[in-house]
Amino acid sequence: MKKSLAVSSRRQKSNSNRTEAPTLAEQAYKRLEEMIITLQLAPGVVLSEYGLSELLEIGRTPIREALQRLAGEGLVVVLPKRGVLVSETNIRTQLRLLELRREVQRLLAQLAAERATEEERAHFAQIGASLLHAASARDEGLFAQLDRELDECMWKAARNEFITKTMALMRGLSRRFWFAHYRRVGDLPLAATLHSKMAEAIARGHAKDAAAASDRLVDYIESFARETITN
Repeated sequence: MKKSLAVSSRRQKSNSNRTEAPTLAEQAYKRLEEMIITLQLAPGVVLSEYGLSELLEIGRTPIREALQRLAGEGLVVVLPKRGVLVSETNIRTQLRLLELRREVQRLLAQLAAERATEEERAHFAQIGASLLHAASARDEGLFAQLDRELDECMWKAARNEFITKTMALMRGLSRRFWFAHYRRVGDLPLAATLHSKMAEAIARGHAKDAAAASDRLVDYIESFARETITN
């Protein structure tokens, strides 16, 4: 029995180590997601598995898996016998998305504030301070990096896989809409500051403050989205 348990433990450890390394499909997904979000692959562009395989130097099967995942998130549209199309940005879609994001993100912020470990709280505090630096420096690259880092830290700290999956489905469309319009109507210092306030509330373990900060952030994102219509 002891030998069996030892073997099982080694297998679990081995499996854990394997899952820590991203698969080729995961690598392809992350690279394509970033290229679509940052408009390197613009809305309306037709993609091919062969072309993407050549570009990323990754086999066509992982590329196909990545595209299927991106299609599920609304970032691409699969056209039978015609290829894959990068989806268009759409204000009506964005506003419907924000209706859900407001509710889910508020709960996410509350749970993260309640459940984060001391180590995670220190990390949230660090992110909050770095976001303020990004705001004062108007550093769009740093803001984009910290925005993603804050999302992933909140997902981990909340310890609810269903919220994580829901937020992950919205993140790509939200970030791409920002990249498409923020230079014209966005306020990067304000956006970074509002993200910072949410991170700081989570760091302090104040669930109500974190929820309120989340609402203020979504209020701004919604006003930003509506501003794209009139300008």
